[in-house]
Amino acid sequence: MNPADVPVVILCGGLGTRLREETEARPKPMVEIGHAPILWHVMKLYSHHGFRRFILCLGYRSEVIKEFFRNFEHWRRDLTVDFSNGSRPHLGGPSPEEWRITLAETGRDTMTGGRIQRIQQYITGDVFMATYGDGLADIDLAAELRFHLAHGKAATLAAVTPVSRFGVLDVRADGSIAHFREKPILEERVNGGFYVFNRSVFDYLTPDCVLEEQPMRQLAENDLLMAYRHPGAFYCMDTYRDYLSLNKLWDDHEARWKLWDD
Repeated sequence: MNPADVPVVILCGGLGTRLREETEARPKPMVEIGHAPILWHVMKLYSHHGFRRFILCLGYRSEVIKEFFRNFEHWRRDLTVDFSNGSRPHLGGPSPEEWRITLAETGRDTMTGGRIQRIQQYITGDVFMATYGDGLADIDLAAELRFHLAHGKAATLAAVTPVSRFGVLDVRADGSIAHFREKPILEERVNGGFYVFNRSVFDYLTPDCVLEEQPMRQLAENDLLMAYRHPGAFYCMDTYRDYLSLNKLWDDHEARWKLWDD
């Protein structure tokens, strides 16, 4: 299956309440890492692995995302404005991205599963990808797609090992510290998103459901959910601290999710 034929659904409609410093006037996927919104980073990651079709599930401050893509050419390419005749030709060759983007209004307060359920009309094939607009990883998404197609079940999620937010102490019985590890990678795997779904997953979704609750539990109970073990880095922009950390990684050229060339 060619990744270019597989649509990628990105959840972009949440309120981002834990990042209120940056989300009062814009949705969280539009908060910048370096020079661009984190949503752009997510899309570049998928594009690097050959995916070209995107369906963005909009909600809170949806107009900000729509305006960004209306003016995407202006942002990414040089522009000449000729006030004598009103023309605005772009310079520097064709568009840098070969993306086809559907901007779908899925409701301001809709839950994650409900948002995916509402874009069913745009899924024309048997398989689609899905992810969050605030998570990044150095994951091989084409390999995950191949893994999904090989096992033949309804759903796949990326199982990731996040970095601890805190230093970990090994404390002896007498209270002395035997070892200190500053923010280690945790041993337990968690759901990092980066889903692959068959169309049959829509049978588990309702207009008001949370994807990560009843639908995922039911898929697991029915032995229809598989984990793609991602051994590398995973990052999520949940808080202002995460925002600062991700920007520092980008500024220091240590952003492991940046697999694409400039």
